[in-house]
Amino acid sequence: MRVVIAEDMALLRAGLEQLLAAKGIEVVGAAGDATSLLAMVAAHRPDVALVDIKMPPTHTDEGLQAALTIKREQPGTAVLLLSSYLDVRYASQLLESEPASCGYLLKERVAHPAVLIDVLAG
Repeated sequence: MRVVIAEDMALLRAGLEQLLAAKGIEVVGAAGDATSLLAMVAAHRPDVALVDIKMPPTHTDEGLQAALTIKREQPGTAVLLLSSYLDVRYASQLLESEPASCGYLLKERVAHPAVLIDVLAG
């Protein structure tokens, strides 16, 4: 499985890269903002984009908007939104518009790395 990670917090982004690589998942790109994410997805055509919802510059919904763009322009790429915020608007906006191969996971609910791996493999 080939994955692109989009997470604005450098430490968390690096941790996700190491975690996934240790489990045999190929990380083909890691972005700190939505613009870089979209460029990496277009260039690498990953199986999954792991996307933080709130990203620079405004930290509102740049990641969500990028996820919607990915599903529209790269329908073969699954999207897993990661968030620290429980807000149904974010999940429902993506799932209503692009229900196939999309998911929403709260960062704080991932008690063990195996949970993330299972969701990605699922």
